[in-house]
Amino acid sequence: MLRSIGLGEIDILMSDDRLEEIAINGAKKAIWVYHRKWGWLKTNVEIESDDKIRYYASTIGRKVGRQISTLDPLLDVTINVGDRVNATLEPISNEGNTITIRKYSPDPWTISSFLEFNTLSYEAAALLWHAIQYELSILIAGGTASGKTSMLNILANFFQPDHRVISIEDTRELKLPDFMHWIPMLTRLPNPEGKGEVTMLHLLQNSLRQRPDKIIVGEIRRPREAEVLFEAIHTGHSVYATFHANNAKETLTRLTHQPINVPRTMMPALSLIVVQYRNRRTGKRRTFQIAEINEDGTHTVLFQYDPHKDKLKKVAKSKTFLGTIKEFTGETDAQVNAEIVKKEKVLKWMVDNKITSVDEVSRIIAEFYTNPSELMKRVK
Repeated sequence: MLRSIGLGEIDILMSDDRLEEIAINGAKKAIWVYHRKWGWLKTNVEIESDDKIRYYASTIGRKVGRQISTLDPLLDVTINVGDRVNATLEPISNEGNTITIRKYSPDPWTISSFLEFNTLSYEAAALLWHAIQYELSILIAGGTASGKTSMLNILANFFQPDHRVISIEDTRELKLPDFMHWIPMLTRLPNPEGKGEVTMLHLLQNSLRQRPDKIIVGEIRRPREAEVLFEAIHTGHSVYATFHANNAKETLTRLTHQPINVPRTMMPALSLIVVQYRNRRTGKRRTFQIAEINEDGTHTVLFQYDPHKDKLKKVAKSKTFLGTIKEFTGETDAQVNAEIVKKEKVLKWMVDNKITSVDEVSRIIAEFYTNPSELMKRVK
């Protein structure tokens, strides 16, 4: 939609799918962009005046019924499927008017991409797939721009094709294949009169009345959201959400203390915590930890990232989460391990055969659920 508005000098940058962010920091200053491979780059494109930047911001705001003015100098809106625009006016940004555009990726990451770029190990990926197959809830933690939403999108690759999925986001970043039974939902900011706001809490409560098999939540920020999330898990829904924390221990500490303050006795409703990490020096994003939640609300780290070897290493055997699967399926350790090894083979086969798009990957996963013997013949 942003391209149809007509943003002059910015349009050529908007057409480059390799750019994640476009930052206009004032008139007659070079526009900066965040490139998927090279990180922040300075361009030779400039906006000639602050009036023009203000005009662009006002045009974007009008498209979604919002306005930016001297009295209301901040704008934060989502355009169409997920391009997010933030704008500020002088004197709040005292060196000129600004616009920051976070672009929605038309070709999001898949599990094949993560494995190919060494973000995640095959064994860890197979373990997460196994957890999702048996509808265990997972929380993805990490810092800003660490890849939390990308990991959330990747876990969605493993969903069963006949499950009803409801996603709740502030900005549209998830992409599930067209054949999935998926209802994407977005929050809405209030209008200039302060009316019409639809919060994540509203959507989370509403989603429970839509008979979902799986609920995806873009980010948990507030106490009531966390409370409803855990209520959803306890009422039989498998939930996948993101959360700001740097490791598994900090995740549990933040969840069980003020201001969120979820009782520690509710923590075992979560099965796994996946922690994402971004090395700001190199720009590399890696899975830092995978931890299971024990019955007493503590955690055990199963996989830990080794920065010296740039590898996610297994540091402990699962007891709680695999024990839950064995309890409900009656499978032995050997049977569980055989299933995880089978999933590893499928993942390696997809990477070797360059199966990387969301639709392609999800169709292979769907075939694993519906016709595993035929798929394994092809893999062998």
